[in-house]
Amino acid sequence: MSGAEVPLQPKKKGLTRRQKRSLSRGVQYVVFVAAVIAFAVAADWGRLKNQFAQGSIAREMFPDVITLALKNTVLYTVSGFVVGLVLGMVIALMRLSSVGPYRWLAGIYIEIFRGLPALLIFIFIGVAVPLAFPGTEIPGGTYGKVALALGLVAAAYMAETIRAGIQAVPKGQMEAARSLGFSPARAMISIIIPQAFRIILPPLTNELVLLFKDSSLVLFLGVTLQERELSKFGRDLASQTANSTPILVAGLCYLLVTIPLGFVVRRMEAKAQEAVK
Repeated sequence: MSGAEVPLQPKKKGLTRRQKRSLSRGVQYVVFVAAVIAFAVAADWGRLKNQFAQGSIAREMFPDVITLALKNTVLYTVSGFVVGLVLGMVIALMRLSSVGPYRWLAGIYIEIFRGLPALLIFIFIGVAVPLAFPGTEIPGGTYGKVALALGLVAAAYMAETIRAGIQAVPKGQMEAARSLGFSPARAMISIIIPQAFRIILPPLTNELVLLFKDSSLVLFLGVTLQERELSKFGRDLASQTANSTPILVAGLCYLLVTIPLGFVVRRMEAKAQEAVK
């Protein structure tokens, strides 16, 4: 007598999961290529070249776009970063203080300046402060106003970053320093804060990139020809020439700084992850 016949397993209908992924990826490639072809066909290349790639206008921007506009942009950014770092450190320590009013005051500052647009802070520094305190001048003129405005905004973000970095340092470090006879303040300055800065270096560099872009808000303060940064410089020339090439050149100058900084941030983050492993 022959054995019982094993019933055949019915074949699964439809695509497998792998086939579905391949099909989805293929559809996305097709959509991307179709969009590129549609743009290439629909674009008026002659008009675009005339508007964005006028070599004679671009050449006229040099060397002022580097020696004046880019230099001012860097000065505004660095001064705002220094003010923000110092103020952010103070606020971070206030947030970690055992004294309640210090913690409350730091929390209020952070919530206010993280919640307000940077543009409003610039207008407040440039318009409201002179009206509220007539006869007073912020040291450094426009440079001082920009440093203060950028620093006030950046400090709110840096304070939280620094606080998180300090809290990420193992508590045993403070206990070890105290056992060696360090005072709490000296242990914080000599042991904890240097370790915290190694942790928060990538986000602080990222904050520098954001400040570099926010420096374009200086045009709302009203600046002289010698105080123009990249955005104001490109905008003025674009208006004079009725052409968009200066805006494109100004944008490329921004990228000359932001792309290397972004690469540095990614490298530091990768090294930090390797150190954790």
